Amino acid sequence: MTAPLVAVADTYDAEFDALLGEGLDRFNIDTTGIDDKRPLTVRVTDPTTGEVGGITGRTSLGVLFIDLFYLPPALRGSGIGSTLLARAEEEGRRRGCHTGFLYTISFQAPDFYARYGWRAFGDIASNPPGTRRMFMTKSLNDA
Repeated sequence: MTAPLVAVADTYDAEFDALLGEGLDRFNIDTTGIDDKRPLTVRVTDPTTGEVGGITGRTSLGVLFIDLFYLPPALRGSGIGSTLLARAEEEGRRRGCHTGFLYTISFQAPDFYARYGWRAFGDIASNPPGTRRMFMTKSLNDA
C-alpha cells in the first residue's frame, strides 16, 4: 500500500465534508445501534424579500445541537429570536433530545441564551483579546 498523503486547504469542499460526515455517522451507528441524526432548520422569512434569518442545527443521540443562529439587527429585540429558540428546543424534545448544546462568543448572545435557561459550562480565549468562545448547554427535560 502506498503511504497516504496529507494536505491542508482553505476552501470548503462539500463532497469532502459529506465523506467525513458519512464515515463518522456510520461509525456512530455501528457503535451505538442508533440512527437518529437529523438536520434541524427554523427559518424567518420576510414575505417581501424572502429568508432573512433563523437557526440551523441537528439532533443526534439525544442531543439538540444549535450550529448557527442569526437575525438581522432590525429583528433583534422583537421577540422573534425567543420564538426561534423555543421552536428549536420544542423540536429537539419532540425528537427525543434531553440536552441542548451550542457555542456563542462573548460579544454575541450569551446573555440571551442564559435568559432561556442555557448555562455556560466552559469557555476558551478567542480574538480579539478579551473575547471568549462560550460553550452552553440546557436540559430539555425541565420544560
